[in-house]
Amino acid sequence: MFKKILKCYDYKFIFAIVFLCLIGLLMVYSSSMITAITRYGVSADYFYQKQKIALILGLLIFCITSFVPYKIYSNKKLLQCSLLIVIMLLVAVLIFGHTAGNAQSWFKIGPLTIQPLEVTKLVLIIYLAAVLSKKQSYINDLKRSIMPPAMIVCLICFLIALQPDYGGILLILITCGSIVVCSGIELKTILKLVLLSIIIMFIVLLILLITGNLDIIFSPVRLGRFTSFMNPFEEELGNGYQLVNSYLAISNGGILGSGLGQSIQKAGYLPESHTDFIMAVIADELGFLGVVVVLFLLFFIVFRGLKISIQCQDSFGALLAVGISVMIGIQAFVNLGAVTGILPITGVTLPFISFGGSSLVLLLGSIGVVVNISMFNRFEKKYKYKRLEVT
Repeated sequence: MFKKILKCYDYKFIFAIVFLCLIGLLMVYSSSMITAITRYGVSADYFYQKQKIALILGLLIFCITSFVPYKIYSNKKLLQCSLLIVIMLLVAVLIFGHTAGNAQSWFKIGPLTIQPLEVTKLVLIIYLAAVLSKKQSYINDLKRSIMPPAMIVCLICFLIALQPDYGGILLILITCGSIVVCSGIELKTILKLVLLSIIIMFIVLLILLITGNLDIIFSPVRLGRFTSFMNPFEEELGNGYQLVNSYLAISNGGILGSGLGQSIQKAGYLPESHTDFIMAVIADELGFLGVVVVLFLLFFIVFRGLKISIQCQDSFGALLAVGISVMIGIQAFVNLGAVTGILPITGVTLPFISFGGSSLVLLLGSIGVVVNISMFNRFEKKYKYKRLEVT
């Protein structure tokens, strides 16, 4: 039985994930070695070593989640406990959290920094997939099917807004929205839900305007991020500084790149070169070909995840694979959009590539669940085929 299970794993999928992580580890070292010394006063391999530890831990969790049957996660008590823990963590980070990048979103424990948002995204995906898969018979009844989990999502988004981390809220809403859309809900019900969401957003903005707290969302710093990406060269020493230097790094790479470790922009000119703007360093050092390899691997992982969802006969597994795949795809799109100036800078990192232990560990744990769903899909098909062959 164990040998049959091993034969059902998608090893091309697993190889793509591991290979992408190894590229990320290499580029974290290359993009952070100068920053580590000049900006933080630590050894050149400081961020590399932290990312390496996170990668080892993440791969261990990946192995566990890829072997543990995914249907266990739909257990009601487990879901309730997970949601309670997430809410407690989000409340605790508002009281005891560490502030970085204008957001109080991290727990700092010695050399470790942990971001509850990463755990929150995965828990919400599992929760929505489990709840909506059990409500298929009345999925178009908004009051019974969508509204109860929507209230939980709104509560969690409110707690994240207090940090504030609007980039994180955007990722959560798009991911949760994709699960709802793929749950079998009718188009007219989706339109009702969209209209209701717009009305709620309008009411919230109106309340903030009346109370004089509109700058909570539209602060000068956040407005600067929106205006600078439209014409960054007008503010190249201000809000457009990051984007201008990202352009310079990308243009300097050409087809083959300037060579691994040879980027000039990472030497203090490009802020957050090992996190938000690591793709600019990849374009500089590995060139167009290096960018194509990274984009292909990201596309392959997201596409494979969506294909696994379509092939899954179990509604919980299908929605789970959709949520995790969309989460990775949207995060990559938002990051790449910021690096290329298509979207405003939101502080979203590039999946599996950017420096960030919490993000890497949770992403590997999440994609391990998708690998497990894929394994069960293949196993069930082979089992059914053999059973039919015998009869």
